Amino acid sequence: MFLRLVADSFTRRPKRKMLTLAALALGMAVATAALSVSLDVGDRLAQEFRSLGANLLVTPEADSLPLEIGGVDYRPANAGAYLPEADLGKLKTIFWRHNIKAFAPILEAPVLVSKAGSDPRNEKVELIGTWVNHDVRIPDGTVYTTGVEKTNPWWHVDGRWFAENTNEVVIGANLAKRANLGIGSQIVLSSDKPGFDTPWFAKVVGILSSGGTEDGTVLASLKDAQDFAGKPGQYRRLYVSALTKPEDAFGRKDPKTMTPAEFDRWYCSPYISSIALQISEELKGTDVRVIRRVAEGEGTILTRVRTLLWLVTLAALLAAALAVGASAAASVIERRTEIGLMKALGAGSGLVGVLLAAEQLLVAFVGGGIGYAVGILLARLLGEKIFGFTPEPKLFLLFIVLVLASLITLLGSAYPLRRASQYDPAPILRGE
Repeated sequence: MFLRLVADSFTRRPKRKMLTLAALALGMAVATAALSVSLDVGDRLAQEFRSLGANLLVTPEADSLPLEIGGVDYRPANAGAYLPEADLGKLKTIFWRHNIKAFAPILEAPVLVSKAGSDPRNEKVELIGTWVNHDVRIPDGTVYTTGVEKTNPWWHVDGRWFAENTNEVVIGANLAKRANLGIGSQIVLSSDKPGFDTPWFAKVVGILSSGGTEDGTVLASLKDAQDFAGKPGQYRRLYVSALTKPEDAFGRKDPKTMTPAEFDRWYCSPYISSIALQISEELKGTDVRVIRRVAEGEGTILTRVRTLLWLVTLAALLAAALAVGASAAASVIERRTEIGLMKALGAGSGLVGVLLAAEQLLVAFVGGGIGYAVGILLARLLGEKIFGFTPEPKLFLLFIVLVLASLITLLGSAYPLRRASQYDPAPILRGE
């Protein structure tokens, strides 16, 4: 009998029911779209932020040790500490190894450069050795391909990058202009160090424009730079590009002050600081620093985007609650006589309230289901047009939307339903 009354009430006054369903479905559609995008936008933007380049810098730990005498820092600018190239495969063995998207070692060596076949006018420049599409063997037997074009994506090369194990180089735009060099030019590189005076003939295959000091250098494979520097199998610093989550107040805590439970939670979260610690644990004798300008910029943008989406969701829910409340109030006023008759026939205030609440919940489930379907389509449109990705439908989100619709409906109609349950049937039946 109770279910029949609820179903019968739902089918009556179709215009008002359709208005309530439309308001609720619209609010739930906006909430569904915002939640769908918000759940996926973090990973998508994190991927896009990797175009900003590396966010971690690895250097020898000895370089970070101060050497002061009488308040004067006697540590040379180019301290002589180096790191073994053979350990770099360990980067893909840390807990967050899949978040390590690229890394590239760097080694500089001073060289003398001149144009082949011309008058010998040697110019002293820096030779930067690094990786380009380099295959790194991981301790588990797999191979990972990485290089500087992934850690420094803003470096623009006219022509192409050099191939490893060839006599090919890329030169900076300023050096090319100053020395009248171009793609296809032959250059001669030599060292002024004793024992390293054998000239090396190389072909220019690309012109680098970075906007930095690299525009006045020569770039070659790490092996070539090691030969010139006399440091076989070593590098000077390492740039790492890692996917991270924005650091909140907990992520910025000092790990030394954490309890064991807090440390485990921090260590198992992809904060930039926790990934830095894991890298330093694998690469012994290193100092891993966060490139704050990149990392903090990513976190700020992600936080603001997510905050905006949550505000849109709250606004949509508030609008839906107001619309449902207005509709419920009007419905209760129209049904005063019906409510008075039910109470005159013996229905208690609790039964009347439950009956009206059940009708509102039925509206909530129908409106929430429609809103979820429309919201998924809206999320796909927003994702493709604004963020460049298509959010995947999530079944658990349907449950969340139905719960939200029920709560919004009950909260919005709580006051009208309370008034309806307290009606005195006698004045109503007398037409007062």
